[in-house]
Amino acid sequence: MGDRKFSFGDRVPIRSIVNCPKEEEASLIGRRVQVGGWVKTGREQGKGTFAFLELNDGSSAANLQVIIDKEVADLTPLVHTGACVSVEGVLKEPPEGTKQKVELRAEKLLHVGPVDPAKYPIPKTKLTLEFLRDHIHLRPKTNTISAVARIRNALSFATHSFFQEYGFLYIQTPIITTSDCEGAGEMFQVTTLINEAERIEKELVDNPPPSPADIEAAELVVKEKGGAVAQLKSAKASKADINAAVAELKQAKENLSKLVERSKLKPGLPKKDGKIDYSQDFFSRQAFLTVSGQLQAEIYACAVSNVYTFGPTFRAEKSHTSRHLAEFWMVEPEMAFADLENDMDCAEAYVQYMCKWLLDKCRDDMELMAKLYDKGCIDRLTTVASTSFERITYTKAVDLLLEAVKGGKTFENSVEWGIDLASEHERYLTEVLFKKPVIVYNYPKGIKAFYMRLNDDLKTVAAMDVLVPKVGELIGGSQREERLDVIEQRMAELGLPTEPYEFYLDLRRYGTVKHSGFGLGFERMLLFATGIDNIRDVIPFPRYPGKADL
Repeated sequence: MGDRKFSFGDRVPIRSIVNCPKEEEASLIGRRVQVGGWVKTGREQGKGTFAFLELNDGSSAANLQVIIDKEVADLTPLVHTGACVSVEGVLKEPPEGTKQKVELRAEKLLHVGPVDPAKYPIPKTKLTLEFLRDHIHLRPKTNTISAVARIRNALSFATHSFFQEYGFLYIQTPIITTSDCEGAGEMFQVTTLINEAERIEKELVDNPPPSPADIEAAELVVKEKGGAVAQLKSAKASKADINAAVAELKQAKENLSKLVERSKLKPGLPKKDGKIDYSQDFFSRQAFLTVSGQLQAEIYACAVSNVYTFGPTFRAEKSHTSRHLAEFWMVEPEMAFADLENDMDCAEAYVQYMCKWLLDKCRDDMELMAKLYDKGCIDRLTTVASTSFERITYTKAVDLLLEAVKGGKTFENSVEWGIDLASEHERYLTEVLFKKPVIVYNYPKGIKAFYMRLNDDLKTVAAMDVLVPKVGELIGGSQREERLDVIEQRMAELGLPTEPYEFYLDLRRYGTVKHSGFGLGFERMLLFATGIDNIRDVIPFPRYPGKADL
């Protein structure tokens, strides 16, 4: 029945029925199956004698039509959009002229999860993606978001498949880090100091610290108990009496110690030399949510050759654009013994692999995206999958943009050598000039990170960006600087402290090797593939300034 492996239990995924290969369609008729899903639309017919339900379980963009008679179940709770229904029945051939290949005649109702239609916030009418962001826990029930979830799943699988096929090791890099890969400083800090400070402040209110008089009294008790022990010893008292007195002395000392410790408690964050004392923090130093797994991936690349990491990254950038998230996912391969040319080859092959994967595995969901959001998304995937990427230097790219300006093209951002190309520049190169993906390489060193290899001209670094239509920059990468003296000089120029990067410098001290890598913004790939405009709609639970629901 299409898919041979079903979910655990007796339920058959609707996908295996509605997406059954044409040559197997005839074999479906007459089969008894159990299905379950959520009603997309339902209606009572024949004066309430039976009902049509369009059922979807999320396994496919297509629905399964279910016909259920009133003798089988009360129809009223079944026809409301959003109701969960599980039934058992027989697959039948629908009447001629209908678009369904097969329909299910329900003979037994196994489960119903009712919905109050007056309160259900996701009706079958068309809803905006902005509206759905305010109902984040219910939006996967819509056609768009469930399709995006399946496309995202397919691209995740394709990512692992591609790198595994080429012999890369999957490395899990840390989410909590003490180094800033990008050098921008827009990082989320991870600390327990604030919680601890709040706990202490509450405790000091509920149980005020001891006064000097309290400590003096406790010291006097210790002195008295000590004197009592000395007297008993001098009088050669019994061992039992001496032990009892010693125990009282020990308790008095513990009480004094606790009072002294409590007297040191101060409200607010701990300070040392006028600065926050991070030695008292959880990790005994400042720590942050990672902006990239690259530096840690390099550690493994410089030991086991080719690796990749695929995980969440974070930027504390207060940006509200349609291209920015505070939490997003990155795919970051690192290759030892690889130069910039190898890096570009890998990036191009990876993007083409993902495009082919979607065309082969997610055609129905891509057709839904083409219908609802971007008529050209399938053509775009087809073009990218089958066309070699253009490769030009940054200098050439700037020259082409300047020629366009001379020819009357206007950009909001001015064009000159040394700028970081804006999205409008990138899209002009890909959508207008070349009409395909473009890899721009050899960028000015002043706009790139310290770890990128300095070129012989001493003005540019061996960096590359993969630019694609619709999105602009999809991938950023470089050949890494493997020369110790050069990278130390670059860090000094940028005013970066060496202490957090000693591990990174050690890679250059002990068996340095030419190596390269890149990072692909996974959500940007989703934007490119689907044609959806806002990045907040292609991640399951978007985080951005002022928003971190669930």
